[in-house]
Amino acid sequence: MTLTSLATVAAEGEEQLRELPIPPVAFGLLALAAFGLLLLVTFAFRSVSTRH
Repeated sequence: MTLTSLATVAAEGEEQLRELPIPPVAFGLLALAAFGLLLLVTFAFRSVSTRH
């Protein structure tokens, strides 16, 4: 097997791509929303230890 045919076989094996279920920007927006929700939960419990 020559080097060119080996490179051709390797290039043909890499063609299996998977499409994302949502656009890439939506992943960032979902992460931003999740961290915003976690921030709100953190602020809701910020003064619990000082209560009597």
